[in-house]
Amino acid sequence: MRKLKMVISYDGTDFSGFQRQPSRRTVQGVLEEKISRIAGEPVIVTGAGRTDAGVHAQGQVIHFETSSSIPVDRWVRVVNTVLPRDVAVLQTQEVDASFHAQKDACWKWYRYTLDTRFTPDVFTRRFRTEWKISPLNIPKMREGAAIFVGRHDFTSFSSAQSPVKDRVRQIYQCEVKQPEEGVITIEVVGSGFLYHMVRIIAGTLVEVGCGKRTPESIKQALIACDRSLGGRTMPPQGLTMMKVCYTPWYG
Repeated sequence: MRKLKMVISYDGTDFSGFQRQPSRRTVQGVLEEKISRIAGEPVIVTGAGRTDAGVHAQGQVIHFETSSSIPVDRWVRVVNTVLPRDVAVLQTQEVDASFHAQKDACWKWYRYTLDTRFTPDVFTRRFRTEWKISPLNIPKMREGAAIFVGRHDFTSFSSAQSPVKDRVRQIYQCEVKQPEEGVITIEVVGSGFLYHMVRIIAGTLVEVGCGKRTPESIKQALIACDRSLGGRTMPPQGLTMMKVCYTPWYG
């Protein structure tokens, strides 16, 4: 058996998330169906992260085992010929049998994108959350974002439905940027993330930006470990998994 690692991208709009679910269209389900057909055998795909329904990826990583003799340099082309238009394989490589897409990941980079313009761009609106409720104070948002950096218990910034008991995570970078007029991105890099964590961090920073809370309130919420003190959960369409890396974070 060989183990292959793939980097994939997908538009999450029409998927019920990454993880396989009965009677629902998922990224994992589509990949397993198409790759199994090509390999001529049942294939189980493991992803680096389980993105929610509506969340996108530019650099999701998966692995699977196969006895297929297809050369590694042909997998990208062969798989892309059978995948639907909202999923694509970007890279493929053969890896050691011990490799695990999720457990071996050292850090992940997510981007949350807001469109604050009066007239949104119809070509990008599937990948951005429109925000027209009130102007956003970007300097204040940046002040709040800096507070998230470090090792913290993120109970206040994760879904109360999360079954995970250990909610301590390391955030290496949290930055608010404005790549173009009317577009704001929240870039978060961390060792790992809890259920809805990035969307809640984004929602909290939006509340800071529109004056509903102070940057200092983030410190208080981190200490309190109380979900009611965290911000809103932003809609999924603005979130994209940008990259998964398997070497330590050096900044």
